[in-house]
Amino acid sequence: MSTVPAVAAGHPATLRAALDALAAGGNAFDAAVATGFTAAVAEPTLSSLAGGGFLLAVPVGGDPVLHDFFVDAPGLGAGADASGPDRAGAAAGTSGLHGDPVVVRFHGAEQIFHVGAASVAVPGCLAGYLHVHARHGRLPLADLVRPAARLAREGVVLGGGQAAVVRLLEPIMTREQAGAARYGRGPDGQPFADDRVVRDELLAAFLDDIADGRRTSFADPDLAPAIVAGLAADGGILTLADLAAYRVVEREPLVVALDGPHGRATLRTNPEPAFGGRLVGEALTALVDLPLERRGRHAEGARLVALAEVLAHVSERHRRSRGTTHVSIVDAEGNVASMTTSNGSNSGVHLAGTGVMANNIMGEEDLHPGGTGHSLPGMRIGSMMAPSVLERAGRPTVVLGSGGSERIRSALTQTIAALALDDVALAEAVLGPRLHVTGGVVQLEPGLDPDAVTILEGAWPVNRWSATDLYFGGVHAVDVAGHHVGDPRRGGVSDRYRPGQEHEEVRP
Repeated sequence: MSTVPAVAAGHPATLRAALDALAAGGNAFDAAVATGFTAAVAEPTLSSLAGGGFLLAVPVGGDPVLHDFFVDAPGLGAGADASGPDRAGAAAGTSGLHGDPVVVRFHGAEQIFHVGAASVAVPGCLAGYLHVHARHGRLPLADLVRPAARLAREGVVLGGGQAAVVRLLEPIMTREQAGAARYGRGPDGQPFADDRVVRDELLAAFLDDIADGRRTSFADPDLAPAIVAGLAADGGILTLADLAAYRVVEREPLVVALDGPHGRATLRTNPEPAFGGRLVGEALTALVDLPLERRGRHAEGARLVALAEVLAHVSERHRRSRGTTHVSIVDAEGNVASMTTSNGSNSGVHLAGTGVMANNIMGEEDLHPGGTGHSLPGMRIGSMMAPSVLERAGRPTVVLGSGGSERIRSALTQTIAALALDDVALAEAVLGPRLHVTGGVVQLEPGLDPDAVTILEGAWPVNRWSATDLYFGGVHAVDVAGHHVGDPRRGGVSDRYRPGQEHEEVRP
């Protein structure tokens, strides 16, 4: 089976960066690196060079490898008597979390986020992109970074999906003057508009320095002291030792065998210490092990009940990171890259001299259910992110992943079950209605057969949603036959790469 190159991503500019990299002769990994740098500009609520992530690489003729560049817990070389706060709680208050509480108002609900300098974990994305490029890339690094720098300088329209998250996180995104200038309300007092153009000269200059080789890390000796001092002045706990010690880790992917009615399928996904891949694997294995009459088929009532049961079984105590984005890429040679990145909910704090907004992972309650005191300095924090590749006997291999906090496991379990167990077309598997179980209640998107919903309601309390929503994740997926789908729940876009095709630049 010949391979048809395709990309699915979370923003038109991110998609364009990947297609342009492929057009320039790059491979899937060059394209993924280009999307990482561009997402830091065009998807600023979901990704950042100071966030963390994972890239699952399956190179032609090589072994699959999971590149882990998620964040580490900070505090190396600093004790309880250091000038920064005691990492066990002085900055955290009674919650055992680091950072200042900020109330974010969702539709009909409120949630407290912990942000600020004390919430910043050791960044991983910049190191991850450079590592992947050095390990797998083909194009000069400058060719992959320069377009992102130009986009930051000339401006990018974030669009409806990103703008909605900016409005949601307004108290965080506008915490500092630099953020307020870019993401704050307009002169008329109106919230951030869908068509607003965002420019960032400082970030553009930082990206230019990376492209030219003048900047190679946040640990660079002429940069790191300013970053650490800037955070420390606001209660930060990141140290010079943290930045110097950070390393990307290469891991063997978790492999899950799924024997369904259409033959064996093999899922490769994110291994521990991340827990998202394991939870998706456990849910799928439990589903496969059910008798057919209980497992049901795609979109049937029995399947909805079975999904609710297995998703509830993997437990609400397993937690997640919130703001995430994903890209799936297949190139013409058959290399595949599946990459998910996150900046948490954003800290609202920029790293000195870079224009880069830092993560707030040390303030994410869901990632520290026992409090941050359980995360020792230098320890890799767990994550729900699960970039994946699904190999199916006699059918095209699928590259997929999702954003969506704890809903990542629900979105991926349902999508993979439809593909591996029911042979559903890729677009239908991604776009079909989803459910998620939380607090003993099934949250349910509209569009399912009423009889199937009635069966589900006979077994579970159900909260019917009136519309599809980003709450239910955003699965961006492609397969090696050229099928592609970007999940509209999270502003997803996708396209095939066609040699000679003009890929117009995204302009303000």
